[in-house]
Amino acid sequence: MFGLILPSRPVLTPALLQTISPTQFAYTFPSSPHFSHIVIFLLPGHEIPAGACAAVYIQFPGSPEFTLLGAIGMEKQSAIFKVHDRSPNSLPNGSAEIDMDAGLPRGQSLLGDVVVGISLEPIETVSAQLAARKASSESDSTALTIVRRPPSAKVLAQRIIKNAFNFLASFAGGEGGNEVVPLKSFQDWWRKFERRVEMDPGFLEREGDG
Repeated sequence: MFGLILPSRPVLTPALLQTISPTQFAYTFPSSPHFSHIVIFLLPGHEIPAGACAAVYIQFPGSPEFTLLGAIGMEKQSAIFKVHDRSPNSLPNGSAEIDMDAGLPRGQSLLGDVVVGISLEPIETVSAQLAARKASSESDSTALTIVRRPPSAKVLAQRIIKNAFNFLASFAGGEGGNEVVPLKSFQDWWRKFERRVEMDPGFLEREGDG
């Protein structure tokens, strides 16, 4: 009913497909040589029941769990799944799209067999699982995002003054203890300051930038 392709390897034909139950099937193949993609497709002359899809799972050597990759159906009868190396504690990125990461544990021995399970399940059930995984992944990403508050108006003003002072100090001159800065020097600073703001609007917001 289903075929499987691993790049650079022979096509796995239905003769190698194990029937676990009327709605569950599996392909087993060596994990070596390394692979980064798998292709699952519905064979010609076969149909998936209305309201159902073929959910695709993968199990790596040494792992008791199957990871849901995605699904194919009558509207999309083939799919490419991308598999990336991941750390042992990381969660795979879930998505309602077909291409996604599967979650091969980093450093795990490649010796052993990989099992790709195909299960006929209601579309709503599989869609809900993928949506929940995507929401969880986005939530984790949001939690790790560092929010940086912009500096206050007072701090910005202080940095502008500091910038002007550093530039104009070298032009100061005068007698009797009175220092005078030529107007032209101030105009030169202002033109330079405007150019820098145009080229790098956020430079004043970076702490320690004078």
